[in-house]
Order: sequence, then structure tokens, then C-alpha cells
Amino acid sequence: MSIRTIIEPFRIKSVEPIRWTQREDRERFLKAAHYNLFLVPADDVLIDLLTDSGTGAMSIYQWGAIQEGDESYAGSRSYVRFRDSVQSIFGYNHVIPTHQGRAAERILFTVMLKPGDVVPNNTHFDTTRANIEAVGAEAIDLVIPEGKQPGLIHPFKGNMDVDALEAAIARVGREHIPLVMLTITNNSGGGQPVSMENARAVSAICRKHNIPLYFDACRFAENSYFIKLREPGYENKTPKQIAQEMFSLGDGCTMSAKKDGMANIGGFLCTNNDLLAQQEKDLLILTEGYPTYGGLAGRDLEAIAVGLQEACDEDYLRYRIASTAYLGNHLAEQGIPIVMPPGGHAIYLDARGFVPHIPLEQFPGVALAAELYLEGGIRSVEIGTLMFGAAAKMDLVRLAIPRRTYTQSHIDYVIEVIIEVWRKRDKIRGLKLTYEPPFLRHFTAKLEQM
Repeated sequence: MSIRTIIEPFRIKSVEPIRWTQREDRERFLKAAHYNLFLVPADDVLIDLLTDSGTGAMSIYQWGAIQEGDESYAGSRSYVRFRDSVQSIFGYNHVIPTHQGRAAERILFTVMLKPGDVVPNNTHFDTTRANIEAVGAEAIDLVIPEGKQPGLIHPFKGNMDVDALEAAIARVGREHIPLVMLTITNNSGGGQPVSMENARAVSAICRKHNIPLYFDACRFAENSYFIKLREPGYENKTPKQIAQEMFSLGDGCTMSAKKDGMANIGGFLCTNNDLLAQQEKDLLILTEGYPTYGGLAGRDLEAIAVGLQEACDEDYLRYRIASTAYLGNHLAEQGIPIVMPPGGHAIYLDARGFVPHIPLEQFPGVALAAELYLEGGIRSVEIGTLMFGAAAKMDLVRLAIPRRTYTQSHIDYVIEVIIEVWRKRDKIRGLKLTYEPPFLRHFTAKLEQM
């Protein structure tokens, strides 16, 4: 018998209430937040799809492990369990805990980069780009051309353009490229996966030029499952085996364990380079903490150790990918423009296609996200002109689905709200900035309607 209904592969033991609001309330809340959904209090949000980072629900096994947390300042047994769990998947010699992914990025780039350097990536996400630019280096995006076309169907739209990578090395010079990065899945490009074939090709170029390859590994398990589904030769391998093979192609990684670590806080930096590891630990001690806790409590290390293994569970990943596709396919069937095919952790509305009457300088993605909140209390995030400025190749609205948090009825509600906004899309108005900070402006920017 073929089972058609997507069911959550878990039972719910505790619940968190959601507070209902009316449109007139949300109009007041949004105006008070200067049309920036980051500034809206969480209690005033009905369905929170702002991010999948640290917003998931932990399992009974994670909560059980938390009770075993060893809070020793140095050399805790919780660190040993954390390190062993990371190495069983990632395989790198040095595992350096940090309080979240951006801390790992800051340490990596502070140690490895200098002003004038260039870091190629398939597509840098916001904190990655900001941390590179903060040390005076340049972040360049080299995703394949198909990855810049929202409606195009391609199995691995997150792939790096290897010809463009070779050209960049030739243009800039190997001496100005201390490392190459590969983001799995490609968050800024619609949560699209990277194939093993592409990772091998990127790795081969890096080896040829003696350039280290680092993975931004936040959603490694989802990427591995896409490879299992879509890449010939991997259908009989487990997601964990696929991840192990991919990470063997690199020299290290940064990781936010708030994504496929299934935890509410935490991250890590890995490397095979002994000298770099020592420099990174020295900087860690200065700003994060001792190398066996790195800004985390022992209980956090325990939660991550369990969560990394749970993220590789095939039953979970089947549900995760299918439930995200459920949202995307229902929207696409209504003619609503989204990044296709649906990604792993989120659905991305194509704001330029959704509200073509709003010019880019009036932030169509932010305007659309604001309307979703007004219509149904849904909080999303713009990934486009506000977030990346002139570097934005698309204007997207990301609906990031927290792990093990919402049920199918919640997603059905989201679909209904988006369809209603689609029907009234011609009435959506653009926005203008009234305040912007020097870095990562989308977090605290203030706007008003045109």
C-alpha cells in the first residue's frame, strides 16, 4: 500500500500556546516595529517562519542528555561526547565549539584572512559575507547560472560554477584566495542542494591550486538526503555515509548546530590543520571561552551531540523534505512564483515575480513579508536587496520551517494566507529606509511605507 499523507514521525509530549491577533492589532505592531519583522515581539507572531536557526523542538533523548551535562570549565566529559559525535560525521581532526555558527566564521576569517583577500563560495549567507568583509576581504558568489533563475527546475541549483571558480583564481591569483567555501544547502539561493559530483569538482580545483576547502555545513543532513534522492549511485547509502564522503573532500567546516544540529544554541569550527587549530583556539579563549566549552554550557554540548545523529535519521529527513515540498508544491499549483524545486528547510517566494510593480529600491521582499504578517500573522524574512544590497541577484521571501515544531495544519494555514495575499498583490506598497546600520542592516533597519 502506498501511503500518501505526510505524518510527523514523532508524538508531541508538551505544547506551547500560540496567541491569536487581529489584523488591526498587527497593523499597530508592524508600524511600531518600523516594518521590520525582526523587531516584532515573538508573542505577536502567530506562525514564526523567520528562521529555522535554533527554533526547533528537541527530542526526549536530547532533553535526557541535557541532564547529564558536565559543567566543568575544562576537559568536561560532555565535550568528549560532543567531539566524538562531530567527528563520527565530519571526520576532521580538530573540533572547536562555539556559541553559534557566526562565531565560528569570525574566528576562521580572523585567523585566515587579511585585507584584499577574496573568498569564493557558491553563495555566502549574510553573516558569512559580513564576517569576511569585516576583516577587509571580499566575498564573491559563484553559483551556477541555473541557481539565479527562481522558477527553473534543476536538481542541484546550489552547485558552484567550477569554470567561474577557475577564472576567479586566475584573475585574483592563488595568493589572494586563502580558502574556498561551499555552503550546503545553499541558503541564499533557495535552500538548494550541492551535488557530490560538484563538491568533488570544487575539491579537485582547490587541491590543484593548494587552496583549503571549507564547508558551511549548517544543513548538511538535508543536503545529504537530496543527494540520496537525486544523484545516481547514492540511493543505497545512508545520509550519514553521504555526509562523511562529502566532508572527506574538504579541509574543515563552520557549523551552526542550531540547524542540522537540532539544538537551540551552539556551533563549531573544524579543521585538519594543526597550526590553524592552535591559532583558532587562542582566539577562542580570548572571545568565546576555553576550547572544551567554547561559550556553551555542558548541557548544550550534550544536546548537540545527540541532535547531530538525529538529523541524519532517514525517517526524519524523509518527513522534513516531504513536508517542505508540500508547502512549495501547493503554492506552485496556484501559480505563485517560488524558487523551484522546493528546498529542504524553507520555501522561498520570488518577490520580484510576486509584486513586479514594486521597484527594487523599494524592497519588494520586505514589502511582501510585511503583507504576509498583516494578513495572517506569519513572520518570514527577506533575502534580497535589503539583506545584500547591490550583491542581491534575487529578491526572495524565505519561509523557514523550524524542525519538529509545526504540524501539517499549521502549514495548511500558511498556504491559505499566502494565496489570499497573492489575490490582493496589486495593492501591496513598497517601502523606504529611515535607518540602516553599517553591517547586517536587515536585522535592525527601520522602514516606512511609500
